Amino acid sequence: MADDENHELRERWRRTLLRALDTDECVINPERYGDNLLTRWAEPQRRYHTTAHLAAVLDHIDVLEEHADDPDLVRLAAWFHDAVYLPERSTNEERSARLAERALPEAGLTDARTAEVARLVRLTVSHDPADGDRNGEALCDADLAILAAAPDAYAAYAAAVREEYAFVPDDAFREGRAAVLRQLLALPRLFRTPHGAREWEAPARANLATEMDLLSA
Repeated sequence: MADDENHELRERWRRTLLRALDTDECVINPERYGDNLLTRWAEPQRRYHTTAHLAAVLDHIDVLEEHADDPDLVRLAAWFHDAVYLPERSTNEERSARLAERALPEAGLTDARTAEVARLVRLTVSHDPADGDRNGEALCDADLAILAAAPDAYAAYAAAVREEYAFVPDDAFREGRAAVLRQLLALPRLFRTPHGAREWEAPARANLATEMDLLSA
């Protein structure tokens, strides 16, 4: 990521963290945490779950912020939701949530706010928030918004996911990826916010169906 883009993300982190605190003072330099997270998001094993994905999720939260009960906690959850990411592991979300539980109290967040951020991070395992969970709906919709991208952008996303799983043989990957797509297509709705339902549901389903056809070819 270019230095100016990194700088912008650092600024977004700082503003979000300071707004989430109950005081205007942060006892520890907030950039310390932002830099640690950006280093994690730039790890070499990542192809899709990169700083570009982080920035995109934050942009989508900006679009959905009026839906969330506490959009800054949703933004903090976005920063942490893939902070730990090893494609061969199934514990990434749990480990990411635990990272938030360690870091955010040090930065001055209350226990209740920290717990909400960690809850939201864990919710990205299923992307299935309960009805009325407005923070969860905003985060999950923002994270899944890539599914509704223009066809070329969606194809680039699918290719990047394949690169992250380069250690998996082609047949096994196709089988596993198809299972994920079938599970998504079987959901009564992919998006829970009004904006997501209106703007993203139909193109997302079209993209998923196209990828399923390609996997079957």
